Amino acid sequence: MSVVAIVVAVAALPAIAVYVIVVLALVAVATLACWPWLVWRTTHYVFTNERVIMRTGVFSRSGRDIPLGRVNDVSFSHGLVDRILGCGTLTIESAGERGQVVLTDIPRVERTQSVLYELVEADHARHTFDDSDRDAIVENVRDDER
Repeated sequence: MSVVAIVVAVAALPAIAVYVIVVLALVAVATLACWPWLVWRTTHYVFTNERVIMRTGVFSRSGRDIPLGRVNDVSFSHGLVDRILGCGTLTIESAGERGQVVLTDIPRVERTQSVLYELVEADHARHTFDDSDRDAIVENVRDDER
C-alpha cells in the first residue's frame, strides 16, 4: 500500500475512528518504548561487602540476596551490540538451592565482574582461618586460663 492510499483511507474514516487509531498508536509506542525503560529503572542490583542484593518489578516486587560466602563463580559475557552499548550479562554461580543468577544489561560488565570477584575474595579471606589466627586463639585461651 502506498502512502497516498493510506492517507486517502484515513481521510475517508469518521473523525472518531481517526482518534481511536491515533490513541492506539500512542499506546503501542508507549508500551514498546516506555515499558522497557520502566522495568530498567525499577531493577536494582547492589553489591556490598557481605552480599549481592537484587530487586526487580514494576507493580509487584521480588528480591533475592546472596551472601558473598556462597558465591562460587562470577563470569560475564557480551556480544557485539552489548560491547557497542557498553553493557553485558553477569552470571553469578552460587552454592545455594537456586544455582546461578543471570543479571542482564549490566553497564561496564567487565569492571563489575572484577569488583564482585574482589569482594568475594575479601569475604573469603575474612572468614578463613590461617596459622596467625590459630596462634591468636591459642594465646587468648592461655590468657583466659591464667
